[in-house]
Amino acid sequence: MAGEAGTAPAVDPADQLARLGRSWTWLLGAAIATLVPGILALVWPDVTLHVLAVLIGLYLLVIGGFRFVAVFGRDSDRVPGLIVAVLCVLGGVLCLRNPLQTISALSLIVGAVWLVSGIVSLYSAIATKNMPHRGVVMAVAVLGIVAGIVVLALPAESARALTRLLGLWLVLMGLAEAAAALAWRSALRRAGITGHDASGPAA
Repeated sequence: MAGEAGTAPAVDPADQLARLGRSWTWLLGAAIATLVPGILALVWPDVTLHVLAVLIGLYLLVIGGFRFVAVFGRDSDRVPGLIVAVLCVLGGVLCLRNPLQTISALSLIVGAVWLVSGIVSLYSAIATKNMPHRGVVMAVAVLGIVAGIVVLALPAESARALTRLLGLWLVLMGLAEAAAALAWRSALRRAGITGHDASGPAA
C-alpha cells in the first residue's frame, strides 16, 4: 500500500485568503467596485429610486466581500476590519430588502455606512504605526468620513439629486482607493516582493 508521502498538503483557506487580501490587485478590485456604480450614477442621473437602491445595495455587498478578504491580509488587529465588512454587508442587505424605500432612508443607510467605516478605518491607520503608506490610508478614511457626513447632513429632495451626490462621492472614493492600491504595489516592488508576503494596508 502506498505511503502518504505523495499526498498533496492540505490547503489552508485562511492562508489563501491572507495571500489574496495582501495583493495590490485585490485592493484595486475593491476600488473598481466603488468606481463603477459611481460612474453609472453620474452618467445615468435619471435612474429611479428603485434601481438606485438596488445599485447601492449590490455595491455595499461587493465591497463588504472585498473588505472581509482584505482583513485576512493583516497581521494586526482584525476586529476593526471585520466590523467594516459586516457593516457594509448589513447596509447592502437593508438596501436590497426594501428597494422601494424613501430617499431619506437610503441616504441614512449609505451615510451611516460611510461614516462608521471611515472612523473605524482611520482608527486602524492611527493605531498601526508601521502601516505602509499610512498617510494614503488615512486620507481614504477621512474621505469616507466626510462623505458620510455630507450625505447625512445634506438630505436630497429627489432621486436625481441623491443619485448625483452618491455618484460623486463613489467616484472620489474609488479614485482614492485606486491610489492606495497603486501605492501598495509600489511599496511591494521597492521591497523586492513579487508575491503577497507582506501585510497590506488596512481596509
